[in-house]
Amino acid sequence: MDVKTLCLGILCRQDASGYDIKKHFETAFSHFFAAGFGSIYPALAELSDSGLVTCDEECRHGKPGRKVYRVTEAGRQAFIAALRETEPRHKVRSEFLVLMYFAELMSTDRLREVLDQRAQEIENLFTKADEFDHRFGDPLSAGEQFVSGYGRALLKAAREYIRENRHLVENDHKQNLTTSPRRIRA
Repeated sequence: MDVKTLCLGILCRQDASGYDIKKHFETAFSHFFAAGFGSIYPALAELSDSGLVTCDEECRHGKPGRKVYRVTEAGRQAFIAALRETEPRHKVRSEFLVLMYFAELMSTDRLREVLDQRAQEIENLFTKADEFDHRFGDPLSAGEQFVSGYGRALLKAAREYIRENRHLVENDHKQNLTTSPRRIRA
């Protein structure tokens, strides 16, 4: 799925502004799909141009107005079709894992910084998951509970793996500083 389709899905649940949708990506989707304003607003414009969503300006007392997007029936049907047609692949793109793969080429300070930063990011993702789980006091749907639990399981496993195994790259890194670089095997 792409950002446009996920925006449509979010709007099938509730009307939302671009900011609201961004917060959804930062909380509910944070462990499996990233999107920023630079991809969300063009997606919303395309959905609007296609007649899959409508947009109304909402006036707020003492605050700037905001655009609120609402899914149309055609949009709802398009999202349901995407749910039927999307293969349930699980893709992972991780700059962290790329850095760890080449850990022996980094300085000791950089290696520690990367490991510590990833550990902190995991803790921040737990906090964001808590924010989503307790938003508005509404109970989570069964699907939201499943995704939240799955994300927490992945985060917990990643946190524990880093804690228990960072010594592998740190110790190997120390050894490689005194020996010649290894050849990469195909």
